[in-house]
Amino acid sequence: MRELPRKLTVEELEELFSGRPLLVDLLAEIDEPLDRAEDVALSLSDGDKVEALGTHPRIGEPSPEQTGEEPAVITELAYLNQVYEEKFGFRFVVFVDGRSRAEILPILRERLERSHEEEIETGIRELVAIARSRWLER
Repeated sequence: MRELPRKLTVEELEELFSGRPLLVDLLAEIDEPLDRAEDVALSLSDGDKVEALGTHPRIGEPSPEQTGEEPAVITELAYLNQVYEEKFGFRFVVFVDGRSRAEILPILRERLERSHEEEIETGIRELVAIARSRWLER
């Protein structure tokens, strides 16, 4: 397993965060970016947090962490993703960590009951956990 890096390029961070939101540019400028990513991300404006969350693939869409599932599960995830995005105004992000899409459904349902503030903070923490995991598994 790899250690967390002292420095990362914008390109490396884009790969870890699935895009190039402001967060990536800020992290590319500092030492220990993955150790400090959560603090940096949580200090962003809500608009910049939403931008960062928006770079991550929707749960149920193709990604390295998400694999096949029953069509009914995919359909329900798509529906709940839509409900979530309409309620909160940003994308649902969860660190899959080897769980199936079916195992994510109850998490998504539970998180739909939370406040906007709780969810944006949780989403950011999950996004950073995903980036760290991607680095360590490379």
